[in-house]
Amino acid sequence: MAGSRPEPLSEAAIQAALEHVPGWRRTGDQIARTFAIRYHGAVALIVHVADVERLIGHHADVDLRWGTVRFAITTRDAGHRLTAADFNLAARIDSIAAAHEAEPLDD
Repeated sequence: MAGSRPEPLSEAAIQAALEHVPGWRRTGDQIARTFAIRYHGAVALIVHVADVERLIGHHADVDLRWGTVRFAITTRDAGHRLTAADFNLAARIDSIAAAHEAEPLDD
């Protein structure tokens, strides 16, 4: 499907989707979440997330700090707007973070 772009979600759809990924915070046209995890554990978490991202063809921005990792998601191909793919990836990140025993933080 060359040339097809993901469809940005309406405001109502974004609000509904946020209910399915508790803890993710919307800032403009992205959603983000921070997890507390030891540095080397965070590196393993990022590698695991990156492997899933490669498989689904959708990627988060990652900010690795000592003791935390933050994921921020938007759809570049939709003009940096939120799409269903963003919320799908957020749910996957939550599952992976839980498997790595990362503790969600309130941003």
